[in-house]
Amino acid sequence: MTALIDKFGRKHDYMRIAVTDRCNLRCQYCMPEEGVKALNHVNILSFEEILSVVKVAASLGVRKIRLTGGEPLVRKDLEKLIFMISQVEGIEDIAMTTNAIHLAERIDDLQAAGLNRVNISLDSLNADKFRELTRGGDLDKVLKGVEAAIDRGLEPVKVNAVVIKGFNDDEIADFIRWTIDTPIQMRFIEYMPIGDSLVWKDGYFPLEEVRKIAESIAPVIDVVGVKGNGPASVFKLAGAAGTVGIIHPVSQHFCSSCNRLRLTADGKLKPCLFWQKEVDIRPYIHDEQQLDNVFRDVLNLKEEKHQMTEELQGEKRTVRKMSQIGG
Repeated sequence: MTALIDKFGRKHDYMRIAVTDRCNLRCQYCMPEEGVKALNHVNILSFEEILSVVKVAASLGVRKIRLTGGEPLVRKDLEKLIFMISQVEGIEDIAMTTNAIHLAERIDDLQAAGLNRVNISLDSLNADKFRELTRGGDLDKVLKGVEAAIDRGLEPVKVNAVVIKGFNDDEIADFIRWTIDTPIQMRFIEYMPIGDSLVWKDGYFPLEEVRKIAESIAPVIDVVGVKGNGPASVFKLAGAAGTVGIIHPVSQHFCSSCNRLRLTADGKLKPCLFWQKEVDIRPYIHDEQQLDNVFRDVLNLKEEKHQMTEELQGEKRTVRKMSQIGG
């Protein structure tokens, strides 16, 4: 086995797989109100096709798989795919990013199939504001999903909030206080300019303020060695059951340590969330050697870093919505 190491020396052992481009919410920073025109069923990778890609990825050193969307739980029989992936030699961790609307009702089957962890997207603890942002989402269902994940021991249970100036930055203290009695990793993420339009053009909020807000609540302790914390810097309030993570994908990018590749629902292998570059793997899906070569070709396309803060020509940066890439 030859590891997936790019020309900048980064070893890739993590792949994010979008199992669908459909979603049961319409979050304002992710897609327009009318949604994004969904792919035809025949253009979505089948479970068997995804499995073929995972097997080759695992043979090249990929150890962690994260299932994304759209919303992965709108994909019928997702538990079947999770079980299939769990049987692949070399795969050590299967996680899922979800809006958790349907998580509580399916979590037992998902865990039995082999799901290890979940990241739950939740940008407001105010029911009315959550409904506004998601264009109809039910906060109570999401909170029940968080509770179910904690009860089933899917550790660490991560809750992701995209901080948007003027919209939910006034809730940061509430999110942090949530961790006092709740064993979650509350993660604050910078608003990323992905896609061909921005809802909040002035939505950037400096995440350095998050720690200051935490320190105003209680003494803060830095935490290291958190399982699966990825690019987050993590701390906790003294005596708290949970932790707080801060992720700066834009202002303090972690490109130098990036270890991930992305597979879109329509079969495009992407080396980076930001750049338009991608390779269609479908012509090679049943040929392991060809797929092996495609993985290496994609690595050669990977840039040293993204340039989200810079003005670029349209042909360089992706024009896909976040829901079409998988985050």
